[in-house]
Amino acid sequence: MAAQSWTLKGEIVLSCSCDVFCAGILSFGDQASCESACQKWAALRVDTGHFGDVDLSGLQAGFVIDSPGPMSRGNWTTALFVDRRASIYAFKAFQKIFTGRAGGTTGMLSYLVGRFLGVDRTRMVWETEGETRIVRIGDIIDGAITPVTGRDGVNGVVIANVDYWVGSDVTVARADRSRMRAFGRDWNFDGRSAEICKLDWRGP
Repeated sequence: MAAQSWTLKGEIVLSCSCDVFCAGILSFGDQASCESACQKWAALRVDTGHFGDVDLSGLQAGFVIDSPGPMSRGNWTTALFVDRRASIYAFKAFQKIFTGRAGGTTGMLSYLVGRFLGVDRTRMVWETEGETRIVRIGDIIDGAITPVTGRDGVNGVVIANVDYWVGSDVTVARADRSRMRAFGRDWNFDGRSAEICKLDWRGP
């Protein structure tokens, strides 16, 4: 059976345990994070997307990654959150994409993830206040992510042309608020590193 084509386009925000800026991005995952292990949550807003003939437009998803060392070494523990508005077909599509089984941009998850904790369908909120992205995933994740302003005092700092699986152009950001509590983990990343990227993933 031929692999399904898929795309996700929109925006993604990430918040992690590193100080600003995450060393793993510029080292292609080879550099350990500021605290050896790397703990990260992410939320994505899908403006347009599909998995085969399943429409994913207008939905949201999120995930957590707990890596014991440099991310390129794998053995990640992950979990997935899917918008409760998603149909059963969209729900299954997100599972395939975020476990790497769909190939393409997220294909490397199939070998970097050592333990998958499961999927939770829940209510998701994505709002923009000025340049700040407000993200809430059920009672699990509560985040407010703001770009770091550059020299002109207006625009955010962007690291361009990075070999980073999430996106090649990364807006450097800081978490004004970042809490994640689920799966036996209780993270507080207030004031720590965050990123905002254009979401443009595809497969297979």
